[in-house]
Amino acid sequence: MGKGFFNVPLAVNEPVKTYAPGSPEREEVLKAYKDMYNSKVDVGMYINGKEVKTGNTRTMSPPHDHQHIVGTYHLAEKSHIEEAISTALEARKEWSQMPWEQRAGIFLKAAELIAGPYRAKINAATMIAQSKNIYQAEIDAACELIDFLRFNVQFMSDIYMDQPESTSDAWNRVEYRPLEGFTYAVTPFNFTAIAGNLPSCMALMGNVVVWKPSNNQIFSAKVIMDVFQEAGVPDGVINVVFGNPGMITDTVMASPDFSGLHYTGSTPVFQDLWKQIGNNITNYKTYPRIVGETGGKDFVVAHKSANAKQVATAISRGAFEFQGQKCSAASRGYIPSNLWEDVKKYIIEDVKSFKMGSPEDMGNFITAVINEGSFDKLAKYIDNAKSDKDAEIIVGGNYDKSKGYFIEPTVIVTTNPQYTTMVEELFGPVMTIYVYDENDFSETLKLVDQTSEYALTGAILATCRYAVQEATNALQNSAGNFYINDKPTGAVVGQQPFGGARASGTNDKAGSAQNLLRWVSPRLIKETFVTPVDYRYPFLGE
Repeated sequence: MGKGFFNVPLAVNEPVKTYAPGSPEREEVLKAYKDMYNSKVDVGMYINGKEVKTGNTRTMSPPHDHQHIVGTYHLAEKSHIEEAISTALEARKEWSQMPWEQRAGIFLKAAELIAGPYRAKINAATMIAQSKNIYQAEIDAACELIDFLRFNVQFMSDIYMDQPESTSDAWNRVEYRPLEGFTYAVTPFNFTAIAGNLPSCMALMGNVVVWKPSNNQIFSAKVIMDVFQEAGVPDGVINVVFGNPGMITDTVMASPDFSGLHYTGSTPVFQDLWKQIGNNITNYKTYPRIVGETGGKDFVVAHKSANAKQVATAISRGAFEFQGQKCSAASRGYIPSNLWEDVKKYIIEDVKSFKMGSPEDMGNFITAVINEGSFDKLAKYIDNAKSDKDAEIIVGGNYDKSKGYFIEPTVIVTTNPQYTTMVEELFGPVMTIYVYDENDFSETLKLVDQTSEYALTGAILATCRYAVQEATNALQNSAGNFYINDKPTGAVVGQQPFGGARASGTNDKAGSAQNLLRWVSPRLIKETFVTPVDYRYPFLGE
C-alpha cells in the first residue's frame, strides 16, 4: 500500500466477503443476527459522550417480522436538542484546533474496527433493522462505510496539499478551516453507510455535528456510534438525537450558529428544509452550506443492438436488489420492440426464481420493504395497475403484510410513456417498462430526458457505439451517475462518486473530495518576508 501526504495510507476498497455456505463469515454473522434479534436493546441518545434516556420510548421491529420487538429508543425534548447544540459548540473549541492527522487517525481506526471486530455486528444490525440480505448488508454497512472512512482521509490529505504558488517575496498558504458553528446531519433508513458517512465526513474536516438518523435505522445507527466512541471521537463532536423531525429541525435551524446541512432523504422534505434556511438567513452568523441527495426516477434504456439477457439482468438486479429501496434503483425502462419478447422472457424467469423472506435465510434474494406506510403506498400503485387500461402486470403483483411488509417484485408494462409509475418515485420493488419502436431511439431518448423531474442515475445498454455516444450526449442532464452497459446501481467509493441534479439533489458527489470541500471555509494567508517601507512605485520617478 502506498502513502500520501504526511504518510497517510492510500485508500483501497474493502474486499467483499462471499458468505458462501460453510464460510466462517457466514457462521459469524448468523450468530450475531440471532444474538441481536433477541437482544431487547434500549438505545439512548448520545449527547456530550453520554447516553441520554428520557423514558419516552418507541419500539424497534424488523420489517420482515413487524410483531417482534428487538428494542426501544428514547425520544428527545427540545431541551435535549439545545443541549446537543451547546455541547457541540463547546467541543468545537478544541476539535476545530486538533491537527488534521489526529482527526484522521480516529476515523481510520473506525474503518478498521468495522473491517474487523464490528463487521458481523454492523451487518447483522442492518439485516435486522433494514431487512437487507447478507450481500446487500455487506456491500453497504461494512464495505461502503469502511471505504467512506478510508477514502475521506485520503481526500482530506489531497485537499490540504492543494496550495497556491509562493515566491521569494511571499509565502502563500491556504488554511482549510471548519465551518464556524455546528452542522446538522439528517440521514435515511436505506444505507447504513450513508448514516455513518454524513456526520463523520463533516467531523473529519473539523466540524461538530448534531445527527438525526431515520427512526427506521436507529438499531444499526447505535452500532455506528459504538464504533465512533471506541475509535476515540471526543465527547460532543458527534451528538445523536432521536424524535420528532419537525421539532428537532426547528430547534437546530433557529440557532444563529447553524452552519451547514448534510441531508439524504426525500425531495419534498429537502425543499422544505431549504425554504426554512432561507427564511432564517438573516439570523445566521454565516451562510449555511446545503448539501442534499434526494429522490430518483432512475432509468434503463436499451438500444436495438443490446444483448437481451444483459438488459434483463440489469433490470432484475437494478430494480429489485434491496427491494428497490436504493436511491439509484431502476424504476423505469425503455425497451426496443425487436428485443422485447426475449427481455420479457428473461425478466419473468428471473423474478419467478427470486426467493422472498427473512434475511436470516440466506437463500432469500428479496426481503421486506421498510415499514407499513411504504407497503400501503406500493400496494395501492400495484392495485391501480391491475385495473388501468394502459398498464399490464406481467410478473409479480402480490403483497402480504400479515407477518412482514412483503411486496412481490412487480413488473408493469405500459403503453403510455407518461403512465403514473413511469413518472412518480415509488421507492420499492416495482419496475415499469415502455416498449418503443426499435427505429425511434432518438425520440425515445428525448422522452427519457423529459419525463422525470429527477436526475440521479440511469443506464444505456447497447453494442452499437454510435448509440452509446448518442445516448451519452442526449441524456447529459438526466443523470448524475450514468452507466454504460450496466445496471444504474452499485456506485463504489473512490470509483464512482455519487450524486444527481435536478430534483435529485445538489450533486456534491459523496465519496469524493468535492463533498469534503463543502465542509471547510478556506482562509488564504500571505506572509511577506521583506515588508515595504516606501509607498512610491518606480513609475513615479523622482
